[in-house]
Amino acid sequence: MTKTAFDKIAAGLKDAIAYAAGDASRGRIALPLDVKAVRLAANKTQTQFASAYHIPVATLRDWEQGRRQPDAPARALLTVIAADPLAVEKMLASG
Repeated sequence: MTKTAFDKIAAGLKDAIAYAAGDASRGRIALPLDVKAVRLAANKTQTQFASAYHIPVATLRDWEQGRRQPDAPARALLTVIAADPLAVEKMLASG
């Protein structure tokens, strides 16, 4: 039997209440990612970084200035860039 939308929402609310009450096993928190540090480690300007990794410059600026946080796929890309910026740049350039 599949859960209905109501059941999923109710389960999510129960998890949120339990997490707020101190049960850390009932939730996840994505720690902020220092996007500017990733960019600087790649030794690129905002424009260069955005162009090399196919990220809109405005999005990059929002991340760096703390107006927004990268979503999960963007965090994954940034994590890989931080590990080996040249390899990622080469792979994206060839595609």
